[in-house]
Amino acid sequence: MGMLDNIQTGRENKPPRIMIYGSEGIGKSSYAAGAPNAIFIQTEDGLGEIDCRKFPLAHSLSEVIAELTALRDEAHEFQTVVVDSVDWLERLIFDEVCREFGVRSIEKADGGYGRGYTHALTHWRKVINLLQELRDKRGMMVILVAHAKVERFEDPENAAYDRYTPRLHKHAASLIAEWVDAVLFANKKFRVTKENAGFNGERAIAAPIGADGGERIIRTVGSPACIAKNRYGLPSEIPLSWQAFIEAYTKIEENHHE
Repeated sequence: MGMLDNIQTGRENKPPRIMIYGSEGIGKSSYAAGAPNAIFIQTEDGLGEIDCRKFPLAHSLSEVIAELTALRDEAHEFQTVVVDSVDWLERLIFDEVCREFGVRSIEKADGGYGRGYTHALTHWRKVINLLQELRDKRGMMVILVAHAKVERFEDPENAAYDRYTPRLHKHAASLIAEWVDAVLFANKKFRVTKENAGFNGERAIAAPIGADGGERIIRTVGSPACIAKNRYGLPSEIPLSWQAFIEAYTKIEENHHE
């Protein structure tokens, strides 16, 4: 049997791998809690008001690894694993790197010059490998929750501009964004209007669109305003709810099989 006999064809119908990020209180954790039979890996204390199943708050990377390993090896009926949040997980990873090198700051690890962040990627890959095993061996969906930050982007073709990105070091953000199937940005819809400010000319006023402080949406396609992507061909904007996401996802999957 030659190597060419191993060539595969067709689409792989595997559970989604998703990172959703946005500002505090926008509804990221509630979105993840709507996924089927979800279990939360809790790295920050923010799930008290959400009805969900969760491991105790993790205080170290080793606890997170142990929880993921248990989901891989032990009998259970969970269908979705949620890491909430990956930016707080990154703090635990930095703590582990600092412990390994006997320093107090990731900036000082292995002599500095950014080497600490490179060592952190080794731990990130361990976490991602476990998540991949949960997907491949246990058929589990993966949802990674992150907070957002505003970052200056130096566009080589245009003037620099600000955009929303996950609150992670750039190396980790790139690694995760490459691994997942969708990076979703959760936000509120705003309408920007201008009003007369007297001698100061005009000023822009941002007002939320919709009731209850504004309509909450997910952006699935990147733009100058935010980092986002998806490999499914989702609409560029959908309501912020698991039901809305899975309906759009299922519709596209059904069209592929027609």
